[in-house]
Amino acid sequence: MILVLGGTSDSLEICDRINKYEDLPYTLSVTTSYGEDLARKHAKNVITGKLTKEDMVRFIEKNNINKIIDATHPYAIEVSKNAIQCAKELNIDYLRYERKSLIEDISYENKYIVSSIEEACKIAREKGRNIFIGTGSKNLPKIVELIPDRNLIVRVLPTSDVILSCESVGLNADNIIAMKGPFSQSINEEFYKHYNVDIVVTKESGIAGGFLEKVNACETLQIPVVIITREKINYPLVVNEIDELEKLL
Repeated sequence: MILVLGGTSDSLEICDRINKYEDLPYTLSVTTSYGEDLARKHAKNVITGKLTKEDMVRFIEKNNINKIIDATHPYAIEVSKNAIQCAKELNIDYLRYERKSLIEDISYENKYIVSSIEEACKIAREKGRNIFIGTGSKNLPKIVELIPDRNLIVRVLPTSDVILSCESVGLNADNIIAMKGPFSQSINEEFYKHYNVDIVVTKESGIAGGFLEKVNACETLQIPVVIITREKINYPLVVNEIDELEKLL
């Protein structure tokens, strides 16, 4: 039995690949009800909720898991660290799928490459008044705390719990764009123009996350962009292409 740790569109495509093989049973793990709705269109067995290391160990032992495919979001580092440790302790296979980094593909010069939310907020606060936050909702409490005196425009998933979380930190309808991406470059340009954005903060999310479209829109409009890089993890085995992952199954 395989445990697929999901949370990205890539994880759903991985499930579609596994579905081709009748002798490869698996369970897909997601963290939210929204993720579950998407997952059930691709996977028969889905579990929902955040897994601690102890939860993961119990599930692995109870369900005779012999391989973990980690296709979580590039910034969900705690889950990946827990999965690596579980695989090591229980002596099972671990395979990481991660979107290829696109930092080297960016030729736009007006960019700031940072390694933390704190660094990103410091630069954004110094350089901008209308700040577009394209990092998702998870870090919004910290961002609002670090940039209390600027106009923030946040783009988040259109789910009730996410919007409530935005409102809980003081953001309102003037600050929130609730839409599901990824978005084209032209749509990003229209957002930036409509909200008179003068700096963008984003994560290095990869092709599937519409990362280049966000950055290219900044270049077209000559808006500076702050890019938060991924934390480097020493994965036991990592692949960047789903075709390569399929061969390893």
